[in-house]
Amino acid sequence: MEEEIIVSSPGKIIFHGEHAVVYGKIALATSLDVRTHTRLKDRSDRCVVIDLPDIGQHLTWKVDDIMTQFPHTVCNVLEPGPADGQLMKDMADFIGIQSETHDTKNLALLSFLYLLHSISGNIKIPAVHITVISKLPVSAGLGSSAAYSACLAAVLLMRTNLIKPTKDGTWSTDDLDLINKWAFQSEKIIHGNPSGIDNSICTYGGALRFQQGNIEKLNRIPELRILLTDTRIPRSTKKLVDGVKDKLNKYPDIIEPVLSSIEAISKHCQITLEEINSENHADKMYKKLEELIDMNQHHLNVLGVSHPTIEEICRCSEKYGLHSKLTGAGGGGCVFTLIKPGTDGQIVDKLKTDLIQLGFQCWETSVGGHGIFHHQHSHDIPDFNKLHH
Repeated sequence: MEEEIIVSSPGKIIFHGEHAVVYGKIALATSLDVRTHTRLKDRSDRCVVIDLPDIGQHLTWKVDDIMTQFPHTVCNVLEPGPADGQLMKDMADFIGIQSETHDTKNLALLSFLYLLHSISGNIKIPAVHITVISKLPVSAGLGSSAAYSACLAAVLLMRTNLIKPTKDGTWSTDDLDLINKWAFQSEKIIHGNPSGIDNSICTYGGALRFQQGNIEKLNRIPELRILLTDTRIPRSTKKLVDGVKDKLNKYPDIIEPVLSSIEAISKHCQITLEEINSENHADKMYKKLEELIDMNQHHLNVLGVSHPTIEEICRCSEKYGLHSKLTGAGGGGCVFTLIKPGTDGQIVDKLKTDLIQLGFQCWETSVGGHGIFHHQHSHDIPDFNKLHH
């Protein structure tokens, strides 16, 4: 019987701690329920097809050509390590791209071929058609490449019977750890030197605390409703990070306390999030979250990483009694607005209308929900029903 496997993975947002994390301070990240869906279907024609309609990529390779070109795999499928440099060069040549490319579209293909070859191991590479559809905008700091990587790792590990989902659509801790390890290797191909936080969020979901390479899962975190707004302003993360560094070098006695204060906000937020579910005074806790959001946005403004469009979104939400901050590098990118329980739906609708009229793109969604997920039936996923191959 032909096999069909469908999984989805969340995106991610930095809740608090962006920029301060560069200097060894704590950052908090949460899963974002704007998901990437991936479907694997068996084929009978001995071909591998990768379909990435969102970025306009569609490639077909013969299984025999892949196996002839790359007959051996040197990595341990259960303990993946860094991709071999020569193998990456050979795979880039096979795809027909520059081995030193920085083009995310090409690197997405390279990471797919690497995962397919490495996870299949010495087993025959399966003839499959893999389609990836994402609602996450690319290069917006929302973890689109990590969600892609986690989804590919999961469907390929399932296809080779290395992991098995539970009836409720998730996996054992060991299986999730294996998905995460492979997703991290894929992220390295796409980004060079990732922190590991994006692939961890996209795999495990929930919320994570990150500091100097150490990632700690937070427990008992509630799902929070947010409005996510894309400013549609492109920005250079490197320039923004360099700008903060220049300010720190110029005014160390001013900027160092700002970075320490941002870390204190992250710590207060963690405590508040962990207390909300068991706290009788939930209203008071949400008020605290709103205050922390406002304070952090002001701090990020001091660091010079805000933008007139970000400030416009913050003013717009403040008009309706809601609280917003940038997420990620800033300078454009995305902004999230906390929607606390009991908020009048009409208020949210009015805010969305205002923001859309200003030229922004909005999603009403949630953060802190489940990570990678196995879907039992393709009709659960409306996106795939629109595709015809």
